[in-house]
Amino acid sequence: MFDPLPDLSSARILISNDDGIDAPGLKVLERVAHALSNDVWVVAPETEQSAVAHSLTIRRPLRIRHLSERRFAVDGTPTDSVLLGIRHVLKDKRPDLVLSGINRGGNLGDDVTYSGTVAAAMEGTLLGVPSMAFSQAITNDHPVKWSTGEHWAGEIIRRATAAGWPRNVLLNVNFPDVAHGRVTGIETARQGKRKLGDELSERIDPRGETYFWVGGQRTEDRGLPGTDLEAVCRGAVSVTPLCVDFTHARAMAALERAFQ
Repeated sequence: MFDPLPDLSSARILISNDDGIDAPGLKVLERVAHALSNDVWVVAPETEQSAVAHSLTIRRPLRIRHLSERRFAVDGTPTDSVLLGIRHVLKDKRPDLVLSGINRGGNLGDDVTYSGTVAAAMEGTLLGVPSMAFSQAITNDHPVKWSTGEHWAGEIIRRATAAGWPRNVLLNVNFPDVAHGRVTGIETARQGKRKLGDELSERIDPRGETYFWVGGQRTEDRGLPGTDLEAVCRGAVSVTPLCVDFTHARAMAALERAFQ
């Protein structure tokens, strides 16, 4: 288990994201973190890195830009940013907590396998730091309800860190697309089912060559009780513990019998 953090006022917090250093959701999470602690650091990608998952840059050098006191931009992925944040920027004193987000758009169901927001929290977890990912569900052509995440994130962070959770687990938090006063509560939920990119658009460029756009349409099940999708669509904040060990225990046992 990660040690509980009952008093965050003295905690060192590292923040990252996948929407980039200038993203509005990052600024929201910074305000939340500063309300919890005076020792807040930001190391985030220079540009948007959505859907890069847990990719690590190994074929070229990485550069880090010091923007202001305790704020840095990395010309790489969310994973690169958290790695450099923990192993370089904060090498003299590791963070007590890693926060990622707040992402513009939910990371629900199978989104977590593509999400750079979740990957930043995964990297923190793999490096031995309790980590949480935050995302704000949105509706196209409607204003993003950033105040919902800003209102609820602090309470979720305080309650979760006071309780603690297993070392190989990160917490994936999604805020519903409702005003903060209409949130129905905070619910723990399992990962639902939603597949990104089912719609492929085939087009022809000006030189007559075929190209494709991966669409954002999702095949999803919003009605499956107990899932993150169902909870968020009902107006609740979902908190999902995700394990970085992908091993399936029952399949392992079955395969052991098969290969005896």
